[in-house]
Amino acid sequence: MATMNVSLPSPMKEWIETRLEDGKFSNTSDYVRHLIRKDQERTDAIKTLQHAITEGEQSGEPEPFDFDDFKLRMRKKYVAE
Repeated sequence: MATMNVSLPSPMKEWIETRLEDGKFSNTSDYVRHLIRKDQERTDAIKTLQHAITEGEQSGEPEPFDFDDFKLRMRKKYVAE
């Protein structure tokens, strides 16, 4: 595993130390890895949403949407009678 040194201002260092006290993370490296994983997940989610938005924008002009008809079709399809 690679090593990286990071300089933090005292308030950030103190914040990390309080996070370690609750026992969820065993050391600073665990906490930083957790933050990086969360950032990666967030970045992936944003990319997915942006792709869907772009795809929607490029799909053409919007068509009218009948919400009542949609609900009726979904009930027929998914609700047992």
